[in-house]
Amino acid sequence: QTGCFGNINNVDTTVELQKQNAYHTVVIPASEKIAERDLNNMNKYKAIIKSAGGKKCVDPAVIAGIISRESHAGTLLKAGWDDNGNAFGLMRVILLDGEDHLLDATQILIGMIKGIQKKFPRWTKEQQLKGGISAYDGGLGNVRSYVNMDIGMPGNDYANDIIARAKFYKRNGY
Repeated sequence: QTGCFGNINNVDTTVELQKQNAYHTVVIPASEKIAERDLNNMNKYKAIIKSAGGKKCVDPAVIAGIISRESHAGTLLKAGWDDNGNAFGLMRVILLDGEDHLLDATQILIGMIKGIQKKFPRWTKEQQLKGGISAYDGGLGNVRSYVNMDIGMPGNDYANDIIARAKFYKRNGY
């Protein structure tokens, strides 16, 4: 399943865009290593991730990538909340837990992708998907250009990190 918003395997990362910057050359291996560490915990949620992805027409690997970045497959949560008590659930939004949480959080992601589609209608589906992922955390206003969409985000690598993790999860059955 690739979803209705582009094929995650065709979404580039900063490494592919800016090979000259040594900082960005570590994004993919580091992101994949983190995703690999999260895999056993992620597999506990695989059924609901795949179900939510199917219901919302979003690649489950993208959902898994966001879950890995936001909560390390739940390992950063205490009674479902992040350590600041600001956000709840695997995708760290204030919503219900379980599949309902994933459906609602995925709908937020879809809203961001659709917002990017309107804002940047000439971008490819894959570029719009990446922009929507960046906007999931930073909002539509933060995405001002394709190459610099992650500037101002935590680590300046939010979408690129999630794309790399999602590609790992795609290769591992999501």
